[in-house]
Amino acid sequence: MDALKYYESKLITADHAASFVQSGDYVVFTSGREAQSVGLAISARKEELQGVRVLVSTPTFDFGWYDEGWDDSFEITIRMPTGTCQDAIDARRVDFDPGGVIPFVEINDMYKADVLLTEVSPPDKNGFCSFGASVWAKRRQIENAKLVIAEVNDRLIRTYGDNYVHVSEIDYFVEHQSSGEAPGGGSLAGRALKAPEPYLNDIKNNVASLLRDGDTIQIGVGRTTEPLVRMGLFNGRNDLGWHSEATPPGVISLVREGVINGKRKTVNQGKVVVTSIGGSSKEEMSWVDQNPMFHLIDVADLEDIRLIAAHDNMVAINNALAVDLMGQSTAETIENRWLAQAGGQLAFALGALFSKGGRSILILPSTAKNGTVSRIVPALAQGTVTTLTRNMSDYVVTEYGVASLRGRSLRQRANALIEVAHPKFRDELKQQAKELLWP
Repeated sequence: MDALKYYESKLITADHAASFVQSGDYVVFTSGREAQSVGLAISARKEELQGVRVLVSTPTFDFGWYDEGWDDSFEITIRMPTGTCQDAIDARRVDFDPGGVIPFVEINDMYKADVLLTEVSPPDKNGFCSFGASVWAKRRQIENAKLVIAEVNDRLIRTYGDNYVHVSEIDYFVEHQSSGEAPGGGSLAGRALKAPEPYLNDIKNNVASLLRDGDTIQIGVGRTTEPLVRMGLFNGRNDLGWHSEATPPGVISLVREGVINGKRKTVNQGKVVVTSIGGSSKEEMSWVDQNPMFHLIDVADLEDIRLIAAHDNMVAINNALAVDLMGQSTAETIENRWLAQAGGQLAFALGALFSKGGRSILILPSTAKNGTVSRIVPALAQGTVTTLTRNMSDYVVTEYGVASLRGRSLRQRANALIEVAHPKFRDELKQQAKELLWP
C-alpha cells in the first residue's frame, strides 16, 4: 500500500488507542515529550484497569497518576526526576529506574513494551516521520514493542541523523490535540526556572579558565550548569565543537554566530551532535529545522565512551550535588532522596578522561540550604549514591576556585577541595580531613 494511504488508514482516535491497553499490560512512553492525548485517554480508564505498569522516562505532563490513590490501576516507574513527579518520588509512590548502563546498551524492560507510545511529525511524501526535537532510544524501542502508537504533532521539527521512522513501523496514529497553552519555560529537567544566583558568575569564570579554543563541549542537565552558556561561558572562544545529550539555552545562538562550528572536531567535523534539542526559542527551533549542521542520533551511539574519547580536547561539564574530600561525588541523591538521574554523566566523564587533551569538570555551589550546609563534605552521607568514584575525579569547581584532583594523593585532594569550599566551613573541614587522612 502507498505509504500515505497506509498512514491515513491507521489514523484512530485517542480513546480508540487507549482501548488497546489491558489490565496487567506494560505501557512505555518514549523519552522527551509524552503522547499527551493518548496518555490522558489511558488515565481516564483508571476505574476499569488494574495493575498496568507504566514507564514514563522524562515526566513533563501530569496525567493524574502521580497523585495518591492511583496505585491499584497504574504502577508508575520514572527515569528522570522532574518537577512534575518530585512529590511522588519523595513519597515513594513511584518506582525509579536509574538507567546509566555502561556501555549504553540497555537491557531493561523499556524495550519490552506491550504498548509503546511516542510522538512524531506527519509523514513526508516518502512516508517518513520525524521524532522532532529528541531521538533518545525511540527507534530501538519501536523495533521491540508489541504495539506502537504514535501521536502526530505537526509542530515537530525535522533534523538530520537518526531522526526518522517510516509509517510502516507504526501500528496506529492519533492526531495530537494541542492544549492551546504556550510551551513551558522550565529547565531541561522540567523544573521552574529561577534567576541565576550571584555565585554562578564566579563559577562561570572559573570554568572558563579551563577552556581552550577548539574544545568539543558537553554540558549536562542541572540548575548550575544550564545557565552558564547564556551568562557568557564561551565569550572570546573560537571554533568550539558540540557533542552532548542536549543543547542548554544559548547553544543554538552560538552555532548561528559561528562560535560553535565544529571545525576542529576530530569526529563528525562541522556537526552539532546531540540526542535532543532543548532550551531553545521558537525562532531557534525553526533555524534548526532541516539544518544539516544538526545531527540527532541514538543515545546509545552518542554516549558510547569510545566515540566520546575519540574527540580530541573533549570537555565534559556536569553538575554535582555534593563532593567528599576524596573526590567522590553524587549527582543523583542526598541520603535517600532522589533528586536527579546521572544520565550521561558517567559516560562523558570517562570519555573526557580518555580523550587526548580532555577534561572532566564537575561544578557545584559551595553551599546548600541558604548557606547553612557545605556541599564539600568529609564523606558522602549514608544512603547517598556515588555517581563518580574518586578514581574518575578531574576538576571540581565552585565559586571559590578550581580544585585539580587528577593524579593527586588523598591528602592533596582534601586540601585542594577545602580551598574551594565556603570559607566558613574550611576550618571544620580541615579538622575532619586530619581525622580521616592523617595519623
